[in-house]
Amino acid sequence: MASLRSSQAADLESLEREFRDVIQPLVKAHCFSCHDDNTQEAMLNLQRYAAAGDVIAAHQTWEEVLDRLELEDMPPEDAPTQLGQQDRQQIIAWIEAVRTFEANRNAGDPGAVLARRLSNAEYDYSIRDLTGVDIRPTKTFPVDPANEAGFDNSGESLSMSPALMNKYLEAARTVVEHMVLSPEGIAFAPHPVVTDTDRDKYCVNRIVDFYKRQPTDFADYFYAAWKYQHRDALQPPHASLQAVAADTGISAKYLKTVWDALHDSQIRTGPLKELQSRWQALPEPTDREGALSACQDMRDYVLRTRKHFEPKFDNLKIQGIHAGAQPFVLWKNEQYAANRRTAHFDFLDADKKAQPEQLGFELPSDAQRESFEADCQRFCEIFPDAFYISERGRDYLGKPKSQQEKGRLLSAGFHSMMGYFRDDQPLQQLLLDDAGQAELDALWKQLDFFTAAPMRQYQGFLWFERTDSRYMRDPEFDFARPEDQQALSEKLITELSEVYVAKAIRSGGEGVALQALRDYFRNINDQIRWVVRARREAQTVHLEAVVEFCQRAYRRPLQAEEVSGLKAFYQTLKTTDGLTHEEAIQDTVVAILMSPHFAYRLDLLSDSDQSRALTAMELASRLSYFLWSSVPDEELLDVAASGRLLEQDVLLEQVDRMLADDRVRALATEFGGNWLDFRRFEEHNSVDRERFPSFDDELRSAMFEEPIRFFVDILQNDRSALDFLYADHTFVNAVLAKHYDMDDVQIEGAGWQRVDEASRYGRGGVLPMSVFLTKNAPGLRTSPVKRGYWVVRRLLGEHIPPPPPDVPELPADESQLGELTLRQTLAKHRDHASCAGCHNRIDSVGLIFEGFGPIGERRTLDLGGRPIDAAAEFPDGSQREGVADLREYIRQQRQQDFIDNTSRKLLSYALGRTLLLSDQTLLDTMQADLQHNEYRFNQLIRTIVSSPQFLNKRGRPMSANVSAAARSTTDE
Repeated sequence: MASLRSSQAADLESLEREFRDVIQPLVKAHCFSCHDDNTQEAMLNLQRYAAAGDVIAAHQTWEEVLDRLELEDMPPEDAPTQLGQQDRQQIIAWIEAVRTFEANRNAGDPGAVLARRLSNAEYDYSIRDLTGVDIRPTKTFPVDPANEAGFDNSGESLSMSPALMNKYLEAARTVVEHMVLSPEGIAFAPHPVVTDTDRDKYCVNRIVDFYKRQPTDFADYFYAAWKYQHRDALQPPHASLQAVAADTGISAKYLKTVWDALHDSQIRTGPLKELQSRWQALPEPTDREGALSACQDMRDYVLRTRKHFEPKFDNLKIQGIHAGAQPFVLWKNEQYAANRRTAHFDFLDADKKAQPEQLGFELPSDAQRESFEADCQRFCEIFPDAFYISERGRDYLGKPKSQQEKGRLLSAGFHSMMGYFRDDQPLQQLLLDDAGQAELDALWKQLDFFTAAPMRQYQGFLWFERTDSRYMRDPEFDFARPEDQQALSEKLITELSEVYVAKAIRSGGEGVALQALRDYFRNINDQIRWVVRARREAQTVHLEAVVEFCQRAYRRPLQAEEVSGLKAFYQTLKTTDGLTHEEAIQDTVVAILMSPHFAYRLDLLSDSDQSRALTAMELASRLSYFLWSSVPDEELLDVAASGRLLEQDVLLEQVDRMLADDRVRALATEFGGNWLDFRRFEEHNSVDRERFPSFDDELRSAMFEEPIRFFVDILQNDRSALDFLYADHTFVNAVLAKHYDMDDVQIEGAGWQRVDEASRYGRGGVLPMSVFLTKNAPGLRTSPVKRGYWVVRRLLGEHIPPPPPDVPELPADESQLGELTLRQTLAKHRDHASCAGCHNRIDSVGLIFEGFGPIGERRTLDLGGRPIDAAAEFPDGSQREGVADLREYIRQQRQQDFIDNTSRKLLSYALGRTLLLSDQTLLDTMQADLQHNEYRFNQLIRTIVSSPQFLNKRGRPMSANVSAAARSTTDE
């Protein structure tokens, strides 16, 4: 080690000597006229660097000097003295030697990674993955600033102000407004669930969505039975009934019921016999379309015929009680629900003149009546009049169902009162397996539990009976008022039941009607008592769920004192602050989301005097925020908890798994969007929509989506990084396909489709994507300058200084250029001495895109009616025209620049810091690995996550041989 240190000292000594004896005099002679203490042109003062150590400390500045020297535009042509080639090369060689020395001296240094808050995007993604809902609570936050590398995921730019802290508190409260408490724990709704209406909507919609997902179309079962009948011809040999059901996406349980009914030899008459005849007449397996059509006819027959057997129940009546009162409406609902699979034969007795062609089956003789009814009962048991009722109108009014109001989802059908009624016995009995039944039961329990539906329904009953009905206006009912919470107690419900029924008896009530009243009070009391008991018993469950939520939010196992502290905080909120259980749970979650352990990235903060390897849990967080911009998922945390994540093969397995996951879209959006400068394009409003009416919000969103889908495809299919430049495919939806004149590309609905041979339409890869062409155009004209700058800066990584303040502006409207073309106007622009140096490097690249208008549309005339000229002389002296020639130029001259820039950008994003000179060895390794693996983009990721920089964290004190250069920040 001593010899190594002396060797490094000698190297540094020789660099210092060469700087003092050769480099500094050359810089003084040729550069100080523009870049001394007084002039500082382009804000560059080279006089301040008195030693090689000063240069090392400001290596990013001297990298720009190196670039300008290599491009030979420094000193400028009008400088008082010119730099000879030998002197130029000597300065270049010395700067490169300094950089190499510093890079080798600290190769692999993890660098100083600052503790920081989550970026807006990371916060939103993390909340999404913690809650299962895309709430996006940071939408009112100010835009995150970027670091020098152009990314908003580093401590160099993400500070926390008092005002922003208040925003974070608002965001946490927004999240808990979505919280749902259930008997099993906590969940989150896609919308706020603060009001009763919102809570109802959440629970009701989940039940209705469950209903809609169930395969209840009879035709599907007939067709599946037909396929099973001909399984040797249509399916793999010996396919089971269950396999056919699984392949068709229907209930195996109900398919067997239907199959057995179609082959029941005991059926002698009625609609089931007719159905069997139709089944036997289905086509052979060679006629699939005919079979499907016939199965649909069988379904229609069942639906049409089943209506004849539906029951009808008259309203119950007791003098003084409203026909829409809860006890009577619920009784009627229960009768219908209990008879969904029962055959009623009122139509036979009511209309002896009914004809078989009207009914769809032969009528029985008196001698056949008994067997006929048995066969019809079998038909109705198999084919209910409804599997479930998802909406119900006010049936007590006597209107046909077709004339009842729609949209009252799961409604009990009361008069002017809320209340829900469950009517899905056939679905439970015939279709659902044990898991499905349990899921549906849980959804209905959650409706009562979370919305307090039984309590609110009973309060509605008390209100209604004292207003619209007037039944409870007598003084004897005054103890039961809807505004009194005690009215919900078992004691007062029992007392009211006795008084209510007693009045009904005095009013002449008897029999079924009286029993309906008694049943109502007993059932509603049972439902209310269940909610009270379940809510009390679930309190411990909710608190444990919050602890589990906290562990996922903190991205690590909790310490015992953290768990006890969390529970103590909850208890204090209840006992000291007087909060309800639900309020205390909500405030506890707010505290979790406000904790630095969630809202900050503390996992990479130096926490010891020595540099050390990341723990498995720290590595899990670093990996997930790199690839997903979000918290680790359960599998990643489990692998980390076992310690196996520290094994390289396991780590790379997780990388591959995570890249295949849909959450990798965050990498495409956050890294790709900031690297290629389209992240905020959805807010882009510089396009003149009167001049370009096709540019609406839908097209703008499609433009934004195209590069994201392209990048996700590269990540999930491990494609070449060079596809960004050279691919002959892209992705479009219908809106974008129309914009690109892809008339022969057929896209249904809102779907997206890969388009191969995209060069037929002038597309392919990122260069001609409309998002970049539009983003880099001022709105009423194209901008070869901006488009060229985007290519050389964002893709090729060139350093382009900002324009001087006195540069004349180009006309804003392309149609107002007069006799000059934009090309000619730019040529005059380059005559300006302060513009020529940079414009010579970017204008030619930008002119290549003149075949695309201000919103990326292909064109042959500019907005002034002049023919388009997309040719240009490139910096290498070659004449080129169009995007295809630009690709070829990059392939021949600049491909390595693209690879180098892409590597630097991805490494800076992955590490969450600006790059150091000590990262150069890793960059070299990344590019070598990339070349050896067919330029597959994901190899860059694998190399990064296997690197010392990614796997370690720096110690608190800086090592004596870590120079100021390693502590400074730079990007390019």
